[in-house]
Amino acid sequence: MLYGRVGEQDRIDRMLSSARAGASGALVIHGEAGIGKTALLEHAAEAAGAGRVLRTVGIESEMELAFGGLHQLLRPLTDHLDRLPEPQAAALRSAFGLTGEAVRNRFTVGLAVLTTLSEAAGDEPLLCLVDDAQWLDQASLDALTFAARRLHAEGVVMLFAVRDGARGTQITGLPRLRLEGLAPAAVDALLTARIADLSPYARDQIIEQACGNPLALLELPAALTPEQRAGQLNPVTLPTGLSSTSNRIQEAFQEQIRRLPDATRATLLVAAADDTGDLGLVLRASAGSGAVLEDLEPAERATLVRLTENTLSFRHPLIRSATYQDAALARRFAAHRALAAELEGEQHADRRAWHLAAATTGVDEQVADEMDDVAQRAGGQQGTASASAAYERAAQLTADPARRARRLAAAAFTSAEAGQFDRTAALTDRINALALDPAMLADFARVRAIVELDHGSPGRAARILIECADRIGSGPDLEPVLTEAVQTAHSSGDRELIAEVAARLPASPDYAVARALTDLHGAGPHLPVPQPPAADTGFAERILAGTYGQLLADHATAHEVAVACVRDCRAQDVVGWLHTALYLLAQAELSMGLHEEAYAAAAEGLTIAEHYGRNHRASYLRATLATLAAIEGDRERCHSLVEAALDYADAHGIELAAAHALRAQGLLDLGLGQAERALEHLEAAKTRVNHPMLSVFLLPDLIEAAVRAGQRERLEEPLALIGEWAVAARRPAATALARRCEALTSPDEEAERLFETALRLHDDGAQPLEKARTELLYGEWLRRARRRSDARRHLRAALEAFEKLNAQPWAHRARTELQASGETIDQAGQPGVLLGRLSPQEREVVRLAASGATNREIASQLFLSPRTVGHHLYRAFPKLGVSSRADLPRLLGQGQPQTGGERW
Repeated sequence: MLYGRVGEQDRIDRMLSSARAGASGALVIHGEAGIGKTALLEHAAEAAGAGRVLRTVGIESEMELAFGGLHQLLRPLTDHLDRLPEPQAAALRSAFGLTGEAVRNRFTVGLAVLTTLSEAAGDEPLLCLVDDAQWLDQASLDALTFAARRLHAEGVVMLFAVRDGARGTQITGLPRLRLEGLAPAAVDALLTARIADLSPYARDQIIEQACGNPLALLELPAALTPEQRAGQLNPVTLPTGLSSTSNRIQEAFQEQIRRLPDATRATLLVAAADDTGDLGLVLRASAGSGAVLEDLEPAERATLVRLTENTLSFRHPLIRSATYQDAALARRFAAHRALAAELEGEQHADRRAWHLAAATTGVDEQVADEMDDVAQRAGGQQGTASASAAYERAAQLTADPARRARRLAAAAFTSAEAGQFDRTAALTDRINALALDPAMLADFARVRAIVELDHGSPGRAARILIECADRIGSGPDLEPVLTEAVQTAHSSGDRELIAEVAARLPASPDYAVARALTDLHGAGPHLPVPQPPAADTGFAERILAGTYGQLLADHATAHEVAVACVRDCRAQDVVGWLHTALYLLAQAELSMGLHEEAYAAAAEGLTIAEHYGRNHRASYLRATLATLAAIEGDRERCHSLVEAALDYADAHGIELAAAHALRAQGLLDLGLGQAERALEHLEAAKTRVNHPMLSVFLLPDLIEAAVRAGQRERLEEPLALIGEWAVAARRPAATALARRCEALTSPDEEAERLFETALRLHDDGAQPLEKARTELLYGEWLRRARRRSDARRHLRAALEAFEKLNAQPWAHRARTELQASGETIDQAGQPGVLLGRLSPQEREVVRLAASGATNREIASQLFLSPRTVGHHLYRAFPKLGVSSRADLPRLLGQGQPQTGGERW
């Protein structure tokens, strides 16, 4: 029976009730040790009734074993692996060590967890209980929280119990429930029911020290002698001087352990050092000291441990901790060595190495090499946090300064890959950079720059890379450092810093793109033609090439580069570059009018960036999503995304991201006909990036806003700059934008020629939104010139394109102009109008369903469960006026897909 937790129990009961109706939910229950988190999980297990319950428990000594916690949770569902899509099944088999293959993609593991749980849920809810989540290995925690954040309509409930002040309390994106101490009435009821022989004085002392902690209320009395329980207490009987209730409880457990026979304590120490719970292993490792099974009986009678035929488990994690901490250091070392001696064979190599490392002080090259092997195996399984810990321990055991520096650098690099940036910063501070060769020095600098980029400022990150480039001087390791320096300097928007990087770029053709990106005017009359780089080029250089193509309006090249980068990042599981590649892909698709695809890429990129703490790139991705919302006229979503992007960008000096966010706000204002507000936001954006190559993306909007606001006197510099850019870029799309901008400010006899030229150049189809805007502006000009028939032709083309792109504010403007020209508009049933009724997630699901993708294929692409996909379609169909997915292609103007017989 639980005391004083009625509200908390009700909340869990409501989650389970909703799950029986098909909904899903997740909850992080947190509080100090002993506060009742595990008891609430047990209540949930009982309340689940006929529902299936899966469990896993974090064990502190197992934190470095990648995917161990996840394997424990999903072991009862291994028969479901064959029902998963093959990439997901392969990912789980690799994670669990069932094959010799490495885990290729950690997100596929997370998606496989989501799909597995969805498939396993039946009419009764599926309940997943994760206790002591703060001690789960990072790979398991990442996969489980990834799945938990995407639960929607599967009938699954996930509960995480986490101790305050520990790593697991950093779980974000999930609802939280904090457990406080019990109220006085509940304390009284608990003590009355469970502890009958306390004197009033002893009872009062226990209540004072326990601070409402249920475990303390039960365990502090257990540490007292019968005389003390009767009231013979002195001021130091209870551990009053300890800093927390958890420490008081642990001290109480230690008092109980110290009363046990020596042989029992010795065997318990081996069990505490072990992480498997294997009773046979514990007894074999203890045999050297003459221990036998009967030695554990006193601990079992004291309810400190639970024994089965094959397992030994501590009743509470603090008992394990109390046992281990109370033992002398030499005894702990002996316990680890005894366990290592019993762990033979390749399958136990990692545990054996960790036990040897735990029993070693000073340096030991043999153990260091074993830990290095552990790190490499963990990295191959995508357990980057585990790999980092192993590399660090290997470094601590290494005598040679150069090898130690390399291992610390590897620890820093893998911790950055795991998103543990505070740890990365601490590790880099310990590295002697003088001991690194050029290749390691380059990696070291890039890791430091990643930390600075995501938690500091791009300006400081660029300076780290500049200093590294100066130390390297020349050679093959210089190019990736300078390439990233160009991109981080760009992000700062600092013209002088960009010039510093430019001054260090060699004259070699290999740096032609980097030079062009740093100096529009100094690159010659024409900029180099964008080219897709070779497949074996590094990701930094490939992203730079794609960015260059995007800035020169060569969106096809940018798209080709981005698609290849995303594909290769997925295949090689290079998560550190995947969110950046997805950002480039979203930008290219946005320019090409592939708005739904751009939304999918940007949303996925933001998910990854947030998951791994890549806050710098997240600000850009939010700005991209804000731009898409602006085009659609979704004011609330646009404002929210702009605000979030600006909050982080302003605090960290990410001026280019701030400019993109402000441009999104200006574009929304411009579409809504608020020209003066648009001009204010767009000029603010331009001042953030006072560099020619970085500001061209917003110039067409700024020029149109200034013309509409009647402030043509502010256009001399923007018009000159966009003209120079068009000449240097030599791309039809760039020249079309320049001619359109010139038309807006030219006399009538020139304007018509310029508009016609712009439309002819737009015919390459590179920028459908921009072509539609040119049609609209030309149609407006023709209507004002009283050429209504000519105007209607261009306005109809604009309206059709805007409707297709779901650009609602612009469609409204085109519609209004058409009506003013004397044309009657019937907008019912237009795809853009219909799609405007859906949420962004529903639109993306509908688009993929219309293309013929099955629910499982859609789920894999959008990181959802198949049940959630079906739920979105079920909700979307009535809004679209259709009854099945077979109607979607006709509605959206696509061909007939093969639907595989699914209705939704």
